[in-house]
Amino acid sequence: MSIKEIFCQDKVINILQRSLAADKMPHSYIFAGPEGVGKFKTALEWAKLLLCEKPVIENDFADSCGSCRSCRLFEADSHPDFNHIYKELIQFTKDGKDKKTPVDMPIDVIREFLIEKISAKPTLSKRKVFVVDEAERLNASSQNALLKTLEEPPEYCCIILLCTRLEKLLPTTKSRCRVMRFAPIDEQKIIELLEHTNIERKKAQYFARLAQGSIGMASQLAQLELEDVELYETKKQLVDFIAAGRYSETIGKAEWLLGKSREIAAAWVKLRRNASKTDINRRAAKTLVQIAISALYDAMKLNLAGPAEIINLDQKEQIKKLAQRFDPEQSAEKIEDCYETIRWIDASVNEKLIFEQLLLNLAISDRMEVS
Repeated sequence: MSIKEIFCQDKVINILQRSLAADKMPHSYIFAGPEGVGKFKTALEWAKLLLCEKPVIENDFADSCGSCRSCRLFEADSHPDFNHIYKELIQFTKDGKDKKTPVDMPIDVIREFLIEKISAKPTLSKRKVFVVDEAERLNASSQNALLKTLEEPPEYCCIILLCTRLEKLLPTTKSRCRVMRFAPIDEQKIIELLEHTNIERKKAQYFARLAQGSIGMASQLAQLELEDVELYETKKQLVDFIAAGRYSETIGKAEWLLGKSREIAAAWVKLRRNASKTDINRRAAKTLVQIAISALYDAMKLNLAGPAEIINLDQKEQIKKLAQRFDPEQSAEKIEDCYETIRWIDASVNEKLIFEQLLLNLAISDRMEVS
């Protein structure tokens, strides 16, 4: 891949190209935007270009050559001047052996893999590039430790913070970086891409809408479907259950949902071998909660705006039924409860209890059905 092949982020790429052409590149960036819209791929290709020995320039557009020693090492994931920093590196810190990957980015990872390494001059290229994953998970201590590095990095360094929630970063962190905002991807483009992977259109349309412009997330959901996890069938059953509001069946359905969460996590582990299993378990559980949120959102939208484009297009009758059970205010309250459930998942609360509470809460309404 090359930087010119980055999908649907032309504005960001053009800004980067202009700064390179003018030789006015900041040393610290924040690539901000939803998960799965190309932040990491752009960071990789930008790093590859900055490290390239013989960049190719055509029509004022610079790209890596793909053939020099630097590019070959980069493609082999062994470039000495490129540093990808992520929280799973905790196991490779001085005191991190056998430590479990935490929810937040450990300060030891930032200290040992960025702050302590940044002063060493490049080995092969003219520059060194550091890409920090999940910068929104940097706590205040980690960000404060980074401030001097962000403010006065060596001339040869480029630091890129990848961030899905810009509000989580301290004003002092943001003020020392050039913020590049990545936009959600157009739904039709995501659908077309998923259809090319042999996902039928109705599923592609659902995954695209559930992912809310995240091509990365939509692609992962499609991959799960191709792995025979039956995610789409699971969502149909879950939406049907939520719409019916069968209170007496919630405990049994929670057991079913827990099993599905574990199936999804097991498949995801195969697709993302380098990711923390704990994070993948959380992601699987949160995906099921997001499905519930999508149904509630559709019901609220139906009540407020009438027939409109909804996420669960294939289950319009169920969404109508849900809209009859919950008025817009109630739907909004249930959605907030679902986001509280997501916070419980991040806090590692017992998943069985989480799903029981989720479904019990969604089964309760002023017109509760008990049979």
